[in-house]
Amino acid sequence: MQSMLGGTSQPASTTQINRRVCEASFRGLVSYSDGLVLQEQAVERLRLGDAQEQLFLLEHPHVFTLGRGADSAHILAGKEQLQSSSIEVHETGRGGDVTYHGPGQLVGYPIINLKPDRCDVHRYVRDIEEVLIRTIADFGATGRRIDGLTGVWVGNEKIAAIGVRIARWITSHGFALNVSTDLNYFQMIVPCGISDKGVTSLSILIGRNIDIQNVAQSAASHFRDVFTREMSVGLTDLEKDSKVNEVRR
Repeated sequence: MQSMLGGTSQPASTTQINRRVCEASFRGLVSYSDGLVLQEQAVERLRLGDAQEQLFLLEHPHVFTLGRGADSAHILAGKEQLQSSSIEVHETGRGGDVTYHGPGQLVGYPIINLKPDRCDVHRYVRDIEEVLIRTIADFGATGRRIDGLTGVWVGNEKIAAIGVRIARWITSHGFALNVSTDLNYFQMIVPCGISDKGVTSLSILIGRNIDIQNVAQSAASHFRDVFTREMSVGLTDLEKDSKVNEVRR
């Protein structure tokens, strides 16, 4: 399934004319391996100038991923438990330690070129955090940063993890936002290598289930604003139904 997301058509203005075009799409449930191929192809097309920037929004089946230099001991589950729980394990080229992806978690893979004015890795990560802080605020949750740590937190519980790869200033990998995620899977790992803090989800915080496509719509909207992009998609039934239209700027 593929749904298109993004801003409504807007008249051109002096602030929009020079904005880069970024296509946002919700891909539904995608295997981790297929998600890697999707990113690799998009990165190469963007590098060659054959395609515009992309924001892939999707869910993965149950998987633990290890970033560069991750400690495999942070996967606490043994092989039998992993097999019985149908959890795959993948080593990746992103930064960060071990994390979990699964149904009910919104994963975002921005494939954008940071040249010429955003060639700053720390700024990029902070900007992704800002997108996520604004996104959960649309649904009534207040997120924050914690000095020295990456991601978005509510109190001392992480609601969104970030792990990125940047090659020749083109980005891949990205973020994982717990919407209605089964948090029990995090008990099988030391999330992001941090043992003294917890995890939470948007559904737990606001006390009700949330349509993940509405959250994807919100994330796409705030990505557009924070990264000053134009989303190259038309109005869809998903967008018509999304509550995020109430908070569009």
